[in-house]
Amino acid sequence: MKDSLIVLSGGLDSTTMLYEYRDRIGMAVSFHYGSNHNDRELEFAKLHCERLDIPHMIIRLPFIKQFFKSSLLEGAEAIPEGNYDEENMKSTVVPFRNGIMLSIAAGIAENNHFQYIMLANHAGDHTIYPDCRPEFVHAMNEAVQAGTWNGVQLLTPYTHITKADIARRGKAMGLDYAETWSCYKGGEHHCGVCGTCRERKEALALAGIEDKTIYDS
Repeated sequence: MKDSLIVLSGGLDSTTMLYEYRDRIGMAVSFHYGSNHNDRELEFAKLHCERLDIPHMIIRLPFIKQFFKSSLLEGAEAIPEGNYDEENMKSTVVPFRNGIMLSIAAGIAENNHFQYIMLANHAGDHTIYPDCRPEFVHAMNEAVQAGTWNGVQLLTPYTHITKADIARRGKAMGLDYAETWSCYKGGEHHCGVCGTCRERKEALALAGIEDKTIYDS
């Protein structure tokens, strides 16, 4: 039964979720909010939705780049290089990004009679991004459920697992992760040195996956 809408970025995590739960996903929603890497991500989001014959909607949120401050919105040179940890990656936080996206997704889900909104937040994001943490998901789920006629709920099965765990699920399904995008710099290839590239490399290695991603470094 197609009872779910997924928030799809085109990255490793949400792409894995798209394939793992494709039998119940009736629509995918992607957001272009002006980040350095939105264009690269959304190429893959579109590719996979077409491949799976899942309706795909792209919503532009230009006000985020206009009014919010984050290195994710300020060009490749602003993206920190090094480890994927709080100290290094805090500048990449886009204030309440998931809250904004989920609010819009809730209206779309209600309008299209979907019971669930799927979000691929995972345990590795908890330290850095407040709107990926379990307490946020719990509170947002209550708000969305209370604010929709059909009681839409959030479905976040990756909340307590790691990116490597997610990659292992993708490996079992035969996913080609070269057809996903992670790098926050958004260049022609993955830079290989920013925090998200390093996290990607580590997760694929831990999952025992040959990394076919093209890196500049």
